[in-house]
Amino acid sequence: MPPMRYLFIVSVSCVIIFIVFYVFSFGGEQSFQRPNNSDTLILTQVCTSFIKGKTPFLWRNKLIMYEMSSCKDYLIQSHYITAPLSKEEAEFPLAYMMVIHHHFNTFARLFRAIYMPQNVYCVHVDEKATPEFKESVEQLLSCFPNAFLASKMEPVVYGGISRLQADLNCLKDLAVSKVPWKYAINTCGQDFPLKTNKEIVRYLKGFKGKNITPGVLPPAHAIGRTKFVHREHLGKELSYVIRTTVLKPPPPHNLTIYFGSAYVALSREFTNFVLRDPRAVDLLHWSKDTFSPDEHFWVTLNRIPDFIYLIEITGRQRQAERQGEAGSPPSREPDEGLDARTPRPDHDPSRRQRPNLLSDPDAPELSSDPASGAVHLQWKGKAVTFFPPATFFYTPPPLCKFVLLNFCSCITLTFLMP
Repeated sequence: MPPMRYLFIVSVSCVIIFIVFYVFSFGGEQSFQRPNNSDTLILTQVCTSFIKGKTPFLWRNKLIMYEMSSCKDYLIQSHYITAPLSKEEAEFPLAYMMVIHHHFNTFARLFRAIYMPQNVYCVHVDEKATPEFKESVEQLLSCFPNAFLASKMEPVVYGGISRLQADLNCLKDLAVSKVPWKYAINTCGQDFPLKTNKEIVRYLKGFKGKNITPGVLPPAHAIGRTKFVHREHLGKELSYVIRTTVLKPPPPHNLTIYFGSAYVALSREFTNFVLRDPRAVDLLHWSKDTFSPDEHFWVTLNRIPDFIYLIEITGRQRQAERQGEAGSPPSREPDEGLDARTPRPDHDPSRRQRPNLLSDPDAPELSSDPASGAVHLQWKGKAVTFFPPATFFYTPPPLCKFVLLNFCSCITLTFLMP
């Protein structure tokens, strides 16, 4: 046999061995798109399968309603929490006002992240949103008895009174809810929580019924927002607020206008005040032709002196009642004031003592492989390997393409040679 024939046989053999090794090591189902799930969801899937003695393979688990045959399947597949995780959370339900207008999948992930069965959720969908988006949101909320669409929808214009009115529409619906919620929190469709529900509850409990409405006296650049009349313009392609040269009258009831965040946490007592007190009603009417009234409405009402006094007295009475029921005298701890701009250090959940799970001998052991990105979990004599969440398509490296090309060339030349 000629030497060249030996050379080709050796080359072909090397290429075949390399391809077999490559397919078993890097091929298979890893060439598909990896799931883009949250760390919590991934670990939940892994641990659940692990405890049941199964070997989990993490694959597509998307929050898309039309892939599920029923609400039950959707809740199970998306791993919704269906019972309160602690007595503390069950006794301190929250209310959410969610104003959204597009990107259903983003909203679905936000809703999944903040959902708790003891809470209550009002969702306001922009009247200008597409019918498909409205239908998807309505279908999602139909799976939850404690979530509903706002009774009245607004065509929301950024910077206009309609944005504040959307929150107020939900607030009115939540005010008559049978859920005994303690605080109402407003969000937009692109928000995402940085804390767990329990951490949020503990943080809010530290304010003893006071509101979180950070704000300051009007800075120079914001004075024109309430000095001149503004008008909303609703267009087919673009909606916006127009500033006129007409001067506005002074605020009603000689109120001092403050400016601050449009995203707040409001107690139930404050909600009743906002919806019923004549000063709040008149301020809302006066704010209808201002720019971005949601940035001055909440914070201004929260600084009315007699309302501050009312909340402080109510908070002390409730604290005395709770401590009286527990058999201890009322605390004489000084009040920290209504505004939550600078909470006390002991109210910061990040400074609370947390258990060290790594020091527990029965805790699972985690290790990772930097080369492949795999995470190895060992617990009670069992082991499993999974990949952390990532979104990418696998692309063969240039070396693989070169070897495949070389393999095809070798086969061709082998058959052509005498």
